[in-house]
Amino acid sequence: MSRVCSVCGKGKHSGNTVSHSNKHNKRTWSANLRTVRVVENGTPKRVKVCTRCLRSGKVERA
Repeated sequence: MSRVCSVCGKGKHSGNTVSHSNKHNKRTWSANLRTVRVVENGTPKRVKVCTRCLRSGKVERA
C-alpha cells in the first residue's frame, strides 16, 4: 500500500529546499497520513487516511 490517502488521493509533493545562499536542493513533502479502521461497505477495513479527511468527517471510523 502506497503513502496516499485512500479518500482524497493526497500523496507526496516535491519542491526545493532553498538555503541562505540560495542553493536549491530537491526534496519531498509527505502527506500527514494515519492508519485507521474505517467502515467500508458495512465491513471494517484498515486504510491510510490523511488528517484533513479525518478532521472534516469524510470517513466513518469503525
